[in-house]
Amino acid sequence: MSELNKLRWRCRRGTLELDLLLLRYLERAYLSATSEQQQAFLRILDLEDTELMPYLMADRLPVDATLAQLVIAIRSLPATLQTGEQAATINGAAN
Repeated sequence: MSELNKLRWRCRRGTLELDLLLLRYLERAYLSATSEQQQAFLRILDLEDTELMPYLMADRLPVDATLAQLVIAIRSLPATLQTGEQAATINGAAN
């Protein structure tokens, strides 16, 4: 299994909202992110859903500045996907 597919699997959470937000970041920004941002994303994926939900649903920010910047970046990604991105996300989620 490729590293990207492993990350895609780790983005699957207990709620559809978290799934969509995390997958959106993975598909649109992760590969072009700095190594520090990528490490922060891995740390975000290690959080429990109960801790992650308030961060991504705009209730609060993590104390850690790097994680807080990542949370803001994840929240700010537009919700709509282009046709090619929809197919890539659907195909990637099926793998």
